[in-house]
Amino acid sequence: MKGFRVFACCLALLVPPLACQAQGTVQQAVSITPNFKDADIQQIVQAVAAATGKSFIVDPRVRAQVTMYSSAPMTPPAFYQAFLSILEVYGFIAVPSGNNIEKIVPQQDAREMPSVDLPAQVSATSDEIVTQVVAVKNVSAAELVPILRPMVPEYAHLAAYAPSNILIISDRASNVHRMMEIIERIDQIGNQDVDVMPLQNASATDVVRTIDSLYQGAGNIQEGRNLRVVADERSNSVLISGDPAQRLRIKALVAELDTPAEAGGNTRVIYLHYADATKLAPKLKEQMSELAQISSAGGQTTGKNPQEAAEKNALVWADPQNNALIITAPPKVMRTILDIITALDHRRPEVLVQAIIAEIDVDKTEDLGVNWAAFSKNNTVPLGGYVAPVGGTSLVDLIAAGETGASSLESGAGDTLLSGTTIGIGSLTAAGESFAAMLRALQDNSTTNIMATPSAVTLDNEAATLKDVEEVPFVTGQYSTPTTTTTGSVTPFQTVQQQEVGIILKVTPTISASNAVMLKISVESSNVVGTTSTTLEEPETEKRTIQTNVLIEDGGVVVLGGLIQNQQTKDDNGVPLLADIPLLGNLFKSRNDNATRNDLMIFIKPTVLRDQAEAAAETSRDYSYMLGQQNSMVGGQFPQLLRGEPAPRLPPLPPPPPPGTLAAPNPLDQKPQAHKPQSQASPPAAGQAAPAQTGPAPPAPQATPSPPTQSNGSGATQGGGSP
Repeated sequence: MKGFRVFACCLALLVPPLACQAQGTVQQAVSITPNFKDADIQQIVQAVAAATGKSFIVDPRVRAQVTMYSSAPMTPPAFYQAFLSILEVYGFIAVPSGNNIEKIVPQQDAREMPSVDLPAQVSATSDEIVTQVVAVKNVSAAELVPILRPMVPEYAHLAAYAPSNILIISDRASNVHRMMEIIERIDQIGNQDVDVMPLQNASATDVVRTIDSLYQGAGNIQEGRNLRVVADERSNSVLISGDPAQRLRIKALVAELDTPAEAGGNTRVIYLHYADATKLAPKLKEQMSELAQISSAGGQTTGKNPQEAAEKNALVWADPQNNALIITAPPKVMRTILDIITALDHRRPEVLVQAIIAEIDVDKTEDLGVNWAAFSKNNTVPLGGYVAPVGGTSLVDLIAAGETGASSLESGAGDTLLSGTTIGIGSLTAAGESFAAMLRALQDNSTTNIMATPSAVTLDNEAATLKDVEEVPFVTGQYSTPTTTTTGSVTPFQTVQQQEVGIILKVTPTISASNAVMLKISVESSNVVGTTSTTLEEPETEKRTIQTNVLIEDGGVVVLGGLIQNQQTKDDNGVPLLADIPLLGNLFKSRNDNATRNDLMIFIKPTVLRDQAEAAAETSRDYSYMLGQQNSMVGGQFPQLLRGEPAPRLPPLPPPPPPGTLAAPNPLDQKPQAHKPQSQASPPAAGQAAPAQTGPAPPAPQATPSPPTQSNGSGATQGGGSP
């Protein structure tokens, strides 16, 4: 109400000039500075009517509280335009009805009300409702409706009349003026001229494909830029149509692409970094044959068969000395082959496979027994007794040793005769023994703890074999001289075959996309139980093997398998009934208890080495261990008898390369690492043409020195693991 009172004061000053105008007198123009706060829209209509001299008919549905702030004075026409803006904000419109009368109604009724129809000029700033008909000359009016519909409000009217190709727009004047400018910009005369560019070096199809990729597809070129680029394979030409400026830009781009290759001709020399040229060349030849077969199926090859077409149009052979491929092929086939080479010729990661073979053997034996015998005085016929071997020795053996005077310390005596604790008593006479007894007790405990830690470094998908074995002879056949021969003589002979006994580790790692390692493993642990190698008899061996496929995370440890044997044997020998008598029964029995236990476990740990830094770290760990062992032997507590003879020493390791040097691609990365040349003097990367020159190929870069290792012949490196 405060704002309205201020506005009422302004109207008091405005009424005299309006009355003078009605009487035909010319008064000085006045200005209005309206400011409203929560004023009823009905009061604002009254103020506008007083300022402009218009009459307003207000619809009963027109209700609103209006707030307006202004710091600059306005003329009555400007104040009326501000009033129209107020109506637009609050969802109402002013519809002219003739004789300076305006109707204020909700804007949803705008389509049903008459407005300023077909004005000669549509104001760009007015908010009055106007209706305009726009003639479209070069494009379809119906196609413009869905494009322009989001730019007009819901109460506005936008329609196309197809027979006359016109648009009918009914909206506020400012928005109608905006639509007319947009339609004028779209309704341009298209240029239908076509430029034909014959190509001399490049393929028209490949050039068009490149341009389409550059402009994100031919459809976007046609719709967004009114431009089309088509290839004519028969004449190897590029056809360009559309806007002249766009055609000129595309023609310049085609001219840049239609340049001869730097190497000249269709022959390339590709130096490989990691792949084997002799193994890759046959596969590429097979790929060329498949490409020729596909082209033949499409009707593009006129040869007798795909193989002949491939041999006619393409050629690939390997140069083992330089590990290079020489390829002669058409440009399209050449690009396909170069892409294959680039994808295959990359550094493969290595895998360090460490195994732990732990075996514990425990063997315990206890023997306890009594032997006794009674003889007559006149002969050696025993009257009775209990004789049974205890620990391999009986009373009879003890008496025989006493009569002959032999002992276990003399040559030729049995080693088991007096082993253990043996107590004998008896009565000896000239006619023979009249009484003899023996108490014998023997205990044997043996424990074996064997642990082997074989390890091997191999490439991904390459087999590695590590052996720590002995060659044991096995007799496979023999021939001896018969007792009688008719003519001549035959020299006896034996055939012997050496077999490996020890630890054999065979492993083939495969790195999966989740950075886990799938291992195909074969572990064999064997040893000789008993052998008489001097006579070349058949030795007795025992063997434990594991063959399995496992999936292990990088750096994880898993048990491959185990074997636990626990055996206990109890042997009681005695006289029935008598052996069961308490205390006294010990004179009629002997006991032997044997317990054996064998535990075998095999553990495996793979570690992926993706670059030289990781490989150098693993090498440094084992190398430092060997240096420490060597330093403890040289110049230690042992006296040096040979003066002037330097002890062998391992050379110090070179400094490790920085992380990421010659790194293999990681499947966990979102984008594969680009293949970069190793140095300025390195050969071209896979897929890059070698410069046209004569002479030997540049040498491949040398890797960082590493400790001496042994190769197993399949690309895998063998070496011992640290304990």
